[in-house]
Amino acid sequence: MTPRSAVLELHAVTKTYPGEPPVHALRGITLRVHAGELVAIVGPSGSGKTTLLHLMGTLDRPSSGTVRLTGLDVAELSDRELAGLRATRIGFVFQQFFLAEHATVLDNVADGLLYAGVAARERRDRAADALAAVDLGNRLHARPTQLSGGQRQRVVIARALAPRPTLLVADEPVSMLDVSLRAGVLELLGELRRTTGVSLLYITHDLLSARLVADRMLVLHEGRVVEQGPTVDVLRNPKDDYTRALLDALPTVAN
Repeated sequence: MTPRSAVLELHAVTKTYPGEPPVHALRGITLRVHAGELVAIVGPSGSGKTTLLHLMGTLDRPSSGTVRLTGLDVAELSDRELAGLRATRIGFVFQQFFLAEHATVLDNVADGLLYAGVAARERRDRAADALAAVDLGNRLHARPTQLSGGQRQRVVIARALAPRPTLLVADEPVSMLDVSLRAGVLELLGELRRTTGVSLLYITHDLLSARLVADRMLVLHEGRVVEQGPTVDVLRNPKDDYTRALLDALPTVAN
């Protein structure tokens, strides 16, 4: 079997913020995300998830180590080149919707393609296609205030998909939704990964949601990856005490 290519590679990445004492946010992170793979990065607040997201999304640069996106070493790129890379190769789905309430759903998605240099007519065509992919093709001219929370998150996902990125980064994408809506959004992310072939990073503090969608899981604690492997293996046979503690803290349902 031919090995899948790596869309994202981090090697011995650290991030230190100056101060007295300095803050070591990331301590030697090494990982590979392959084409079409869905990887969950799990950790509590303060574990380094947000810092890692910024580095993987080229929003920041590491203190040491190497970050490669589609084979490109981000350290060798200018800020302008990095902005172009983000606009065309990476889609972001954040827990906050950041939708323009005065604009239609179609315009919200189409406007996100401005930075990718897509022509006006094609922007609207791509936006319509992306909204159809998330089952909102019949709500193109609605405004965000006319949609449910789950529908608004689907608009955000469509906006991230419209540039046809190589990598989709989803940061706590269901944490702001009612429990009744979360499963639908998670199912959608999994389906989009299968139909589009996009690689997906799912960043969360919630093991329950991560195990529903991820092929592979990394557990982050105090800036280090303390465990990683196929999701089913990590959950059934955790090697690290911290992972076991996370699993022990999950709620159980009485018979």
